[in-house]
Amino acid sequence: MAMRSTRRAALALAGFAGMTAAMAGRKAGADQPGVHRVAIQVSSNDPALMNMALNNVKNIIEYYKNIGETVEVELVTFGPGLHMLRADRSPVKDRLASLKGSLPTLTYSACENTRNGMIRVEQGEVPMVPEAKLVPSGVVRLMQLQEEGWSYIRP
Repeated sequence: MAMRSTRRAALALAGFAGMTAAMAGRKAGADQPGVHRVAIQVSSNDPALMNMALNNVKNIIEYYKNIGETVEVELVTFGPGLHMLRADRSPVKDRLASLKGSLPTLTYSACENTRNGMIRVEQGEVPMVPEAKLVPSGVVRLMQLQEEGWSYIRP
């Protein structure tokens, strides 16, 4: 009986130690007061949804700026949502450039898996807007950000 209690205590301690180590590995600043991070998913080729996501971006950044706090926003596109960041087809291309120019804490991430699929289907280049950065997988990027403590929004 004492052996089982000792084992349980050891397992609980190991679990606590693992949780503590995982939290220590979070992105620096994730727990600092006045610093906020949010990931916004766009996975639809609907211009209204794209504009809603950009409205969210602008409103979030302006809110925290007005109260003197910092916010990082990463808009992650994949699947049909990648059209948002296409240089040749984005219905919101001008707005992307304007927002990025005025909001330095904003990042646009484009799923490379989706882009490669589009290249195969279209048998040609799929250009991204210059403000976009390619990430290997949009879904995995969202997972990584959430694991680092980022908030998550899907408009």
